[in-house]
Amino acid sequence: MLRNRLMMVLGLLLVASMVLAACQPTEPVTEEPVVEEPTTEEPVVEEPAGPTTTRHGGWLDMIVVIEEPSDSAAIRRLEAGEIDIYAYTVAKADLLAQVVASENLAMIRSYGSYNELTLNPVGPTFEATGKLNPFSNAKIREAVNWLVDRDYIAQEITQGMAIPRYFCFAPTFADYAKYADLAAQWEAYYAFDEAKAKAVFDAEMVAMGATFEDGKWMFNGEQVEIIGLIRLEDERLLIGGYFATQLENLGFLVTRQEKKSAELAPIWQGNPNDGLWHFYTGGWITTAVPRTEEDNFIDFYSGEGWPGNPLWDAYVNSAEFDEAGLALYNRQYATLEERRELFATLIPLSLQEAQRVWTTNRASFTPFRKEVTVVGDLAGAVAGSRLWPYTIRRIGEEGGALTLAMPSILTNPWNPLGGSNWIYDQALTRATSDVGVIPDPWTGLARPQRIESAEVYAQQDLPIGVTYDWVTLTKVESNVVPADAWIDWNAETQTFVTVGEKFPEGLTSLIKSVAYYPADLWNVTWHDGSPIDIADFVFGLILTFDRGNELSAFYDPAAGTTLGVFQTTFKGFKIASADPLVIEYYTDNWQPDAENNVTTYFPNYGFGPGAWHSLSIGLLAEAAGETAFTQAKSKTLEKDWMSYISGPTVAILKTYFDTAQAENYIPYAATLGQFITADEATARWANYAEWYRARGHFWIGTGPYYLERAFPVEGMVVLKNFSAFVDLADKWAGYGLPPIPVIDITAPADVKIGSAAEFEILVSFNDEPYAIADVLNVSFLVFGADGALVFTGVAEAVEDGVWKASLTAEQTATLTAGSTKLTAVVVSALESIPSFESVEFVTSAP
Repeated sequence: MLRNRLMMVLGLLLVASMVLAACQPTEPVTEEPVVEEPTTEEPVVEEPAGPTTTRHGGWLDMIVVIEEPSDSAAIRRLEAGEIDIYAYTVAKADLLAQVVASENLAMIRSYGSYNELTLNPVGPTFEATGKLNPFSNAKIREAVNWLVDRDYIAQEITQGMAIPRYFCFAPTFADYAKYADLAAQWEAYYAFDEAKAKAVFDAEMVAMGATFEDGKWMFNGEQVEIIGLIRLEDERLLIGGYFATQLENLGFLVTRQEKKSAELAPIWQGNPNDGLWHFYTGGWITTAVPRTEEDNFIDFYSGEGWPGNPLWDAYVNSAEFDEAGLALYNRQYATLEERRELFATLIPLSLQEAQRVWTTNRASFTPFRKEVTVVGDLAGAVAGSRLWPYTIRRIGEEGGALTLAMPSILTNPWNPLGGSNWIYDQALTRATSDVGVIPDPWTGLARPQRIESAEVYAQQDLPIGVTYDWVTLTKVESNVVPADAWIDWNAETQTFVTVGEKFPEGLTSLIKSVAYYPADLWNVTWHDGSPIDIADFVFGLILTFDRGNELSAFYDPAAGTTLGVFQTTFKGFKIASADPLVIEYYTDNWQPDAENNVTTYFPNYGFGPGAWHSLSIGLLAEAAGETAFTQAKSKTLEKDWMSYISGPTVAILKTYFDTAQAENYIPYAATLGQFITADEATARWANYAEWYRARGHFWIGTGPYYLERAFPVEGMVVLKNFSAFVDLADKWAGYGLPPIPVIDITAPADVKIGSAAEFEILVSFNDEPYAIADVLNVSFLVFGADGALVFTGVAEAVEDGVWKASLTAEQTATLTAGSTKLTAVVVSALESIPSFESVEFVTSAP
């Protein structure tokens, strides 16, 4: 059943390029501003009638996080009651069967995790060893696409709980559906062809100076060795073994290093020229339902995607790739047709460079005890969901403790500006942090968390729509950036440069975002008891500029790369009101949904939350050359990568905390001194001192849980409820199961060629009819007896839950006699994954 349902959900994306195209907003060009109404009703969430609790923060008193590398062992421990949730994505049919059959277990499903083979592209020989690296050759990397059988990996290794994946954008979400014709073309070209792969390897290895002797590839008198870093926690153990065997069959000596993520991370994230590895079995998760995935070409193939990471820094692409990739990344296109052309350019170029070869997109599940409830994300599951810490609880209970297990924890150091981006660590840091807006777990559209409402002013020809009523979208001819808005930074004077100073002739932007915070914002406190203040918001913009400026004492080359990309579209920042806080943000970077164009500048830095005082001690330690926020800079300094929670750098941070407290330090005083008084600074340092005394670490946030302790040796993290959190625990309690449509089709037994025919399409969820108002589109595709797509159409709504697909006589006249198939496609307004169902019928001569 799982395989059939999965293939129903995912298979439509292979053929339904027109489906989501019908959902794209089209806006008229007008001279005067037009206020756009929401295009659909808000998704129905069963909100409680009133507050059901007086509890603040999380539902639980304590969450104990432990490491469990084996998903099979995790299921056994869940059954035994040793753990309460395994907060990771599992994609094994036999384990799914165990969970389904269990009286004690439940699960949620997700579609945002995926696997790939990361290839080391440096060479042709490694600087450290002088040994040949076959994957330094782009043609050999490209040939890996033919060498791996993605269908075998999906159906056999992953037991049918995955589908083949060829591209950096997922076959489960919108961009794939939009460009299904492009995808199909290149999927056919790069389909499994072992003989073709071998021919490329043979030709290119000789060109690189290797010889083939007695079935072995030799270089400088030794068999060419390929070192594979193979993750052992999940199906990647078998994927890595399969790829290793394929390489051995070609004549290579393959060394298989089968280890856990924490053991392999320092190797593949280190200097690729050390020659310690050739391929790594990578795995990724999209933590929120993606409305677009156009950033992924840069994120996965370019140095700008992970500034400071030595592997990403080694990526070299053609000028054509860089130009098209950055155009997508910065939304430098005027129409959807131009966007399509950029995808058409980048898809084959990414497959030719092939710094990574995608293998499968998983249909995963997250298992937990039946007495536990939690909101997961359709893409990110529980581990990636922003809502998990706000919603996890034991059903019908408040307080108590819960044990959460993951395959790895404390994989890399935690720090807010450049710490661990592993999902295992990020899931936990999110429990300690809060955000301005939070992605809806079903649609990926932003919903207000700390902000109250927003306005988006978009240039009138941009294809932007709006769904929810918390944001107002207005189309304008242009946005004039105020002269007093901040546009740049003077690292020497440590003050902002205004638009009027830098652009006296004036400046416009494509997007103006206005975020309105509530009047009680200043009741929010950091975990150490310090009230949040306006300096915490301004600090984020300062760091964006200052850390990327070579004149700064805190300069980091990785931040310089990020700043360069940022400045291509950034047009201004303004505090329109301090109390209540209103932030205006001007940019030429835009998203197709108004909700996702809102910029809040709430103090969360991607790698974790950061207050101005907590970040200051790290900056001081980095300026002294004793540690660094980013892995790359720490390697350059030959110092430990900064951790706020454990290890030797905590003592270093304590030294600079003592200095900061003694001096009553205010960072960037020329600017932040406008927002921080000496008394306020004194209070912050005192609060932070008590926090460190009680817990022995420097990690603070504003989220529903705080970090009590981290125990790296024992592999354990303890989170506790933050009772001073401003929201009641039930704020996000209304979510249930995502309303993915279920389709049933009634077909005529026989359709006469040249005669009209009708098909009834029933759409439901939980055996209840799907409301017409909650459906964006019902389309159908008709495939001939040879399997080719013959024609498409749009079904007509009859009543809630019922649609009609009408085939005209002219359409059926194009069919041939035999077994024919109609596929119905339903796109819901309430969740992001289209559904489809197929029915076969007979076409015969009249």
